[in-house]
Amino acid sequence: MKTLQRRFARHLAVFLAATCVTLTAAAQDFRVGFVSTERIFRESNMAKVSQTKLEQEFSVREKDLQTLAAQLKAASEKLERDAPTLPEAQRVTRQRQLVDQDRDFQRKQREFQEDVTMRKNEVYQQILDKANRVIKQVAETEKYDLILQEAVYINPKHDITDKVLSGLNNTK
Repeated sequence: MKTLQRRFARHLAVFLAATCVTLTAAAQDFRVGFVSTERIFRESNMAKVSQTKLEQEFSVREKDLQTLAAQLKAASEKLERDAPTLPEAQRVTRQRQLVDQDRDFQRKQREFQEDVTMRKNEVYQQILDKANRVIKQVAETEKYDLILQEAVYINPKHDITDKVLSGLNNTK
């Protein structure tokens, strides 16, 4: 019985050693890369151009909102100054108007933010789609087995973001 156990232990040791050698060899051939999506959105030419276009697209509405906010503030301050001398009915009427103006301003502000967010998401999706095509090209050309876009920690030697940015900036 003891010889059977020894023989089994030897076979197990040989199997484990062979498995370790095989896994080590396979791991040496396994190439991993990392791409920082944040850097793509911040540094790519496409992202910079898109950011400028978005700012231009929404600048008029943003200025309108700033003007509305200034008007609302001025009306509120005027009501505070005039309130002690106003007749009750007129004061209540102006307060209601101020509340209505504030509600309208907040609605417009919320709609503006929703529109900006929606357009940014559309633009980011376009950038991400193009970046993913470039990432796939880099992976196939340089024979990467795995490319990650999100990680808690990555060794800088695995970061291929510069290659992807270069490829993305060179495509039309």
